Amino acid sequence: MRLTDYTDYSLRILLYLSVRPSGLSTIQDISDAYGISKNHLMKIVQQLGELGWVDTVRGRNGGLRLAERSRSLTIGDIVRKTENDFALVGCFGDRGEGQQNCVIQPQCRLRGVLAAARDAFLAELDKHTVEELGHPANELAQLLGIPVAAPAPASTGAFVSSRAS
Repeated sequence: MRLTDYTDYSLRILLYLSVRPSGLSTIQDISDAYGISKNHLMKIVQQLGELGWVDTVRGRNGGLRLAERSRSLTIGDIVRKTENDFALVGCFGDRGEGQQNCVIQPQCRLRGVLAAARDAFLAELDKHTVEELGHPANELAQLLGIPVAAPAPASTGAFVSSRAS
């Protein structure tokens, strides 16, 4: 099974936003990070916003951020909403005008095997969330060119006075 670019880019956008420490991102930021056309991303971001998975802020200082509820989305949830065809073979699809039934369909077990494979694929995707795949966030953020805050130095617990005794 092959996912469409639309689904791939949807997953990438959500992953990018999940590792962003704070603030808003722009479509241009995401485009630059992945080397994907900004025009391709605009339509996808619009749908992600309509689904409530991405919060969009309009205006000069606008941008987008991951909606809080989206952290718990499973990859399966996203794939189901962004893919439009899970018919692995012709006999899975709707019978449109001009389509013929397969001659072996009454005795065919292949359809059941392929349906089970598709269901297993989606079941595996349902085991993983956006939040889970965004860890470790700092390492992914660095690969995507997202500035990350340096960890605070560990405190020794000792108090040093600047006053001479």
